[in-house]
Amino acid sequence: MYAVAGRVKDEDIALVRDRTSIVEVISDTVTLRSAGGGNLKGLCPFHDEKTPSFNVSPARNVYFCHGCGQGGDAIKFLMDAEHLSFIESVERLAGKAGIQLRYDTEPGAPAGPRPQTGQRQRLIAAHAAAVEFYRDQLGSPGARKAREFLAERGFGRDTAERYGCGFAPDSWDALSKHLRLKGFTAEELTTAGLAKPARSGSLIDRFRRRLLWPIRDLGGDVIGFGARKLFDDDDGPKYLNTPETPIYKKSHVLYGIDHAKREIAKRGRAVIVEGYTDVMACHEAGEPTAVATCGTAFGVDHIQVLRRLLMDSDSFTGEIIYTFDGDAAGQKAALRAFEEDQRFVGRTFIAVSPDNMDPCELRLARGDLAVRDMIAGREPLVDFALRQTISRYDLDTVEGRVEAMRRAAPLVAKIKDREKRPEYARKLAGDLGMDLDPVQRAVNNALRGEQAEPRATTRQQAAADSPQRLVEREALKLALQEPVLAGPMFDAVGPENYGDQVLQTVREAITQAGGAASSTGGVVWIEKVRDACPDMGGQMLVSELAVEPLYVDGQADPYYVQVTLARLQGGALATRIRDLKSKVQRLNPVANKDQYLALAGELFSLEQQARALRDQAAGGL
Repeated sequence: MYAVAGRVKDEDIALVRDRTSIVEVISDTVTLRSAGGGNLKGLCPFHDEKTPSFNVSPARNVYFCHGCGQGGDAIKFLMDAEHLSFIESVERLAGKAGIQLRYDTEPGAPAGPRPQTGQRQRLIAAHAAAVEFYRDQLGSPGARKAREFLAERGFGRDTAERYGCGFAPDSWDALSKHLRLKGFTAEELTTAGLAKPARSGSLIDRFRRRLLWPIRDLGGDVIGFGARKLFDDDDGPKYLNTPETPIYKKSHVLYGIDHAKREIAKRGRAVIVEGYTDVMACHEAGEPTAVATCGTAFGVDHIQVLRRLLMDSDSFTGEIIYTFDGDAAGQKAALRAFEEDQRFVGRTFIAVSPDNMDPCELRLARGDLAVRDMIAGREPLVDFALRQTISRYDLDTVEGRVEAMRRAAPLVAKIKDREKRPEYARKLAGDLGMDLDPVQRAVNNALRGEQAEPRATTRQQAAADSPQRLVEREALKLALQEPVLAGPMFDAVGPENYGDQVLQTVREAITQAGGAASSTGGVVWIEKVRDACPDMGGQMLVSELAVEPLYVDGQADPYYVQVTLARLQGGALATRIRDLKSKVQRLNPVANKDQYLALAGELFSLEQQARALRDQAAGGL
């Protein structure tokens, strides 16, 4: 897409490497702490982990992750972390170091002008120019409504400048014309999401007559805009954001992260709010750890960004504080947040604004101290989730108490800290006015049926899983990593042998992808299975299982596959046998003679099958 006259001179690349601090580059993405011996460590940005295995050596200016094997220098880190090409990474680091790059032409090619920078840098440059344009427009007569909007919410000129607020004028193509004069092409402006084609074939600006906030990535580069409607005759949505572009992925973006990242790492907490003005209000009120999503719900990718900043691990835990309005929509958002909460090792809380006010409204009505007090008065998210859940039922009736128990028990089962579950089960029993035994049974039932959470990949952590879940994971790893070897043997053992729901989903996805026997392996096979998974949980698990080591010394062989699959079937049979024995024991053999004999015969047959499988599985994982 862009002209390339040649390659960067080797001595210039060496100079970039020499003048670049890998610690500064990586610290924009990962919170690093001392690992001893002059080295640093943090949570790997390339795979999900709970114990830091990502190591940085400032002396050698390199990094390496012992968990996933990723490693290299600052150039390689930018390539992998931000999906840049080699030349884009070199040019970005050279720009920060103030190095003027020189380019060699191909042998025999005529000397040409300096090549354009890579696509990302061009799009970043276009956004930087757009920020200046919009910021200048905020002082124009036509932007009076935008200035009033900010002033009414307690933000003066200095605050607006600090956050880069701007105004899109009442023109169809003012920005496009301005940027075209600066040398940006129509294709670049369209790709950046700053403009879009008109029916006439010309360009029109994406934003018009709106107050704008620049949205920055962790490194501080502007990658998009959020735009707020100001005029009643504007038929568009209240908030309009930059569309998905090569540099703007809304599921990864957190507004205010550039201002908040260092305080998040320093204080060990992050405050999640709902809007741009809420972020500004919290920061101005003395809570500089606030961030907000941009046009999407708080999700898995946002969590991964914060976990790395918080260094949320088994040895260090931070705090995530969600702030929501006290109305029904806010309560629903909080309960949705609880579903994602278990991806954090650290503690999660909710701070509910009084009188249904958001942080911006609260600051206006009651001052900075009220905002800080709201956050200080946070309560554990699980307490809030349980209270909101049981409040929907009439606890004065048996039916209401039982139904509330059924709905609340899975929430207790999802608590990541196992030591807290018995205490919350006891608390739930007290809140419901029920005995502890039935509540504890309901929690245990939910635990047996809960979906598998992403787990760390070390043998010590995997050993904490139930033996059957361990075998189920091993079988799936064989199908994903060694499909040629596992092939027909794996495909012959169906999904019904997997007791864990998410693992069963992955097994069904392998069938949807054509079965292990149809694959020659590799990344294409992994992606095919991922694409066949119906939800994000299954997709993440496929990626995890694809790199998790097999529990075998040396190379897997057909015998290992046979043993693993035999144990898989044996475990499933054992569960069926246990359930059948319970059913037989509850029957009266005289009053239900025929049913008793039928079940007893089925039980005998299953036990014979189990014995045969145990013989096949002689050996062990």
